[in-house]
Amino acid sequence: MDAALPAARPCTAAEVRALTTPSEQPFRLLCRATLDGQPVRRRVLIEGTEASGAGLDCGGGHIQAPGEPGTRAPTVAIWSRRDGAGWSRPVGAFLVDCVVVGNVRLWGMGAGGSMRDLLASSRTPGHTVAVQSAAPLATRLERVRFEGVGTIPLYVGPGVTRTVVARSTFAGRSTSTAIYLDAESAGAEIRDNVFDIRTGREQIAVDGSAANRIVGNRFALGGRGGVFLYRNCGEDGVIRHQTPSYNRITDNVFSGAAWLRPRTVVVGARQGRRSYCGDDAGWPFGSSVDDGDRATGNLVARNRTLR
Repeated sequence: MDAALPAARPCTAAEVRALTTPSEQPFRLLCRATLDGQPVRRRVLIEGTEASGAGLDCGGGHIQAPGEPGTRAPTVAIWSRRDGAGWSRPVGAFLVDCVVVGNVRLWGMGAGGSMRDLLASSRTPGHTVAVQSAAPLATRLERVRFEGVGTIPLYVGPGVTRTVVARSTFAGRSTSTAIYLDAESAGAEIRDNVFDIRTGREQIAVDGSAANRIVGNRFALGGRGGVFLYRNCGEDGVIRHQTPSYNRITDNVFSGAAWLRPRTVVVGARQGRRSYCGDDAGWPFGSSVDDGDRATGNLVARNRTLR
């Protein structure tokens, strides 16, 4: 872990027992647990500043909660929490050597499905700074096997910054994407991963997310798209301020691309072609005045397509 990031205390034996005891209730993780392969049969919640530096080294073990994982009840939630006029966010949370059956959700404003704060903030000119300041920072997901069961295996929410996804595998299925980088998120490093998952759409969506590095990954596309950069103007009425710009997408290998339209990397994939683009109209900035993707300064180089 980066020496500048906080390091939570080790979990006690009692906390490890509670974490590994099956339950319908999520376990609120405030410490570092080393599990040596013991399975976790409940949801895990890493929430707020007090959870900074908390995480799991699963030793190859599974995290799988009862029931179907969803947006509001993910398998692993790394969330910020409203704290008076501000936000309490976790910094430096981690998952290492885990098998996650279901999904992982990183959220700041909008955590738990309440869009009110996110919507209101998007109507102010300083929205990008505000939403990034509220969101989880420097989350590390390394040697994780994401086993999708329908929902997006890894969702990186609005304003989340400096997320690292390294040496991991995406398997199973998703009705949408394998990874979704949402509006105003930035600085993710997605490197040396294997994508061998059946998706309903492209593998990685970069939706108004900037300055990310998607490098050295292997994608088995199964005829679907690879990495799409766009700005999803007007969805839920939320104004997108940031554009999908200054991303680096290099040295990846794509197999199983469609023959006629391989669409491995698409810069500017939407350009406002959505029925809800007008839902954020009336404000003098961002996608409220311009529905275009405005993807600029992106580097796409040295990627290979295998036939």
